[in-house]
Amino acid sequence: MTPKERMLRAINGEKPDRLPVSIHQWQGFHLDTCLDGISDLEACRRFGFDAQIQYFQSMGQFWLVDADFTKTNTDTWRDEPRIISHDPDNRVVHHEINTPEGVLTYKTAGDCKTTWITEYLIKNDDDLDLIEKYMPVPALDIAPVNARYDEVGDDGILRGFVWGDQVGCWQHACCLTDINQLMLKCYDDPGWVHALLKSLLDKKLRFIESMRGARFDLIETGGGAGSSTVISPAFHEEFCLPYDRRIHDALHDLGYKVTYHTCGGTFGIEDHIVANRCDVSETCAPPSVGGNQEPWEFAEKINRRVALIGGVDQFNVGTSGSRETIRQTVHRLFETVGRDGGYICAYSDHFFDIPPEKLQWFVEAARECRY
Repeated sequence: MTPKERMLRAINGEKPDRLPVSIHQWQGFHLDTCLDGISDLEACRRFGFDAQIQYFQSMGQFWLVDADFTKTNTDTWRDEPRIISHDPDNRVVHHEINTPEGVLTYKTAGDCKTTWITEYLIKNDDDLDLIEKYMPVPALDIAPVNARYDEVGDDGILRGFVWGDQVGCWQHACCLTDINQLMLKCYDDPGWVHALLKSLLDKKLRFIESMRGARFDLIETGGGAGSSTVISPAFHEEFCLPYDRRIHDALHDLGYKVTYHTCGGTFGIEDHIVANRCDVSETCAPPSVGGNQEPWEFAEKINRRVALIGGVDQFNVGTSGSRETIRQTVHRLFETVGRDGGYICAYSDHFFDIPPEKLQWFVEAARECRY
């Protein structure tokens, strides 16, 4: 069975020949510092992973180290960055966005690994009007997607996103305004919050329509700000679920499979995840790395209603664990989460320092787990 066949069977809730083993997302920092600058696909081939290759172009994720928002400028939305610090370990950029009816500002900082927001775009309620009227939505360029799909071939699957800082509408909103203020707004002015989410949803649905013909195997949605380590199940039900469902229905209409990302905070929202009509839930992060229930506890509640990806603590097991710890972790996940199929064993999120030999141990442990 090829890696692609193995992964697709698991995504469909079926049993492949053995436990699929993968990486959620290779980070450029790790590839450069630990693997001599090879590509993500080359890294998967080197160690024998079942590849999950992420496609980022035109998707608009601010946290990418090389993100360039001037590429989507229009006559009515001009993001003009001012670089305060070029230091790779202390990147600081101040952004001014000019629109016909006013100016918006935001600030970011970062290092060689990622980027974070230090000043949010939305500062006043009226800023929503500028976002709704003028924030541009790029169309997806299909040709490079399909070329990348062909490059991955049978070595695994090609994953994509939906445009925005995060794919989920609530999660995207939390990148535009301080999440603490946004949660208070849910009590004080829920109509304004829903108006923001509806505006973002409309833009995402426009982007999805531009994806028609792109050969993705799996589309990642959601985001950590919608997890139950951040908001309550009641908030998730009101401010995430209806918007997630609309996004997933639109993606399904184009024939895509959907994986819903929660960064591990799944306790209390298990049924909401199923109700949003995703095909897969990730990253099944255990409590040791910030989740709020063990992967097997989550799997029992999900009861095979969706497939699962993740489950391995990338720091305490992947980076610091012994060969036997890695092996025992993988085998336990196979026996408790993957015993009936529908499971891809993977690190539960980004990592930056895993030694190469431990990546090999991870693959070897998974290959011992056969159906």
